[in-house]
Amino acid sequence: MKRLFLSPPHMSGKELEYINKVFESNYIAPLGEYVEKFEDSVKKYVNVNNALAVSSATAALHLALRVLGIGKDDFVLASTFTFIGSIDAILYQGATPVFIDSDESWNLSPILLKKAIKELPKKPKALIVTHLYGQMARIEEIANICKENGIYLIEDAAESLGASYKGKQSGTFGDLGVYSFNGNKILTTSGGGILVSNNKDWIEKAKFYSTQAREPYLHYEHKEYGYNYRMSNVLAAIGVAQMEVLDERIKRKREIFEFYKQELSNIDEIDFMPEIPNSKGNRWLTTILFSKTDPYKVIKALEGVNAESRPLWKPMHMQPLFKDSISFVDGTSEDMFKKGLCLPSPTSSSNQELYRVVKTIKKVIKG
Repeated sequence: MKRLFLSPPHMSGKELEYINKVFESNYIAPLGEYVEKFEDSVKKYVNVNNALAVSSATAALHLALRVLGIGKDDFVLASTFTFIGSIDAILYQGATPVFIDSDESWNLSPILLKKAIKELPKKPKALIVTHLYGQMARIEEIANICKENGIYLIEDAAESLGASYKGKQSGTFGDLGVYSFNGNKILTTSGGGILVSNNKDWIEKAKFYSTQAREPYLHYEHKEYGYNYRMSNVLAAIGVAQMEVLDERIKRKREIFEFYKQELSNIDEIDFMPEIPNSKGNRWLTTILFSKTDPYKVIKALEGVNAESRPLWKPMHMQPLFKDSISFVDGTSEDMFKKGLCLPSPTSSSNQELYRVVKTIKKVIKG
């Protein structure tokens, strides 16, 4: 049987054409025509003024914290229910992550966010909020809380390119936003990310840091340290081709979710990740919760039919790395981690191919 992956790359057919043009130009190294084209395509799609293509979303988050002046011993609030890439950059800057639990939306709880701000011994400098599995957090409420308290808001929209709230794109509500183009995302450049903001000065400073903080001299002059974070022209060419089919990919991801929901929602013990009112997620991965069945039994059974699945993210406050962390949690994300599962959601697969996932889940539940 053909392997069903969670979210494999799905090429548009134009990638090689654009890569060949890069090779013809001989601009193989970082920067070149397609880096600018890729940045422009993202800016246009999400309706933001400035974008910087870099080597990964983690690099983009690191640059965001650096340009905002986040440093040693600063508190940075963050979603606990996320991938560690959302948090690494806080450690890079010597800052202290403070983890906030989820609410019934599966995303960061505004109630616990307020509690953290009120009870911490000093004011946090920033919040990194994750739009989990391509679904919007309660971003309007969260943004207002940050604004009222003078806290920078960084949106980790790594999984949510194309998701929106009241027609406005994820990643554009905060001071800075980050998207990922890793191999498993809704679009891929094999590896890469983009930092966006309407603040031109921040993006220009991030660009300076991303190219080794080189001063504008013919020789190499450095007054600050930087990083080798810029995206290559080759990878950007892939990104340009991928952006051309983003709406098609979102449409198919949402169709996959509806297929699973139609086939499985009549099973009492299964719940699907919700979509908050006035939002439209990209449904990067279809994710479910079991109230009785052990998800690991389902994972094992799916492997038996050559289908990849995975538990939901293990909350950051549960990770050994953060055993001594400050956290404001109520058990919500811990419960979802124990009960949850990510289902294969490949846009290149048909519903007929995905039916073996449905059939296997039903078989496990029936015993």
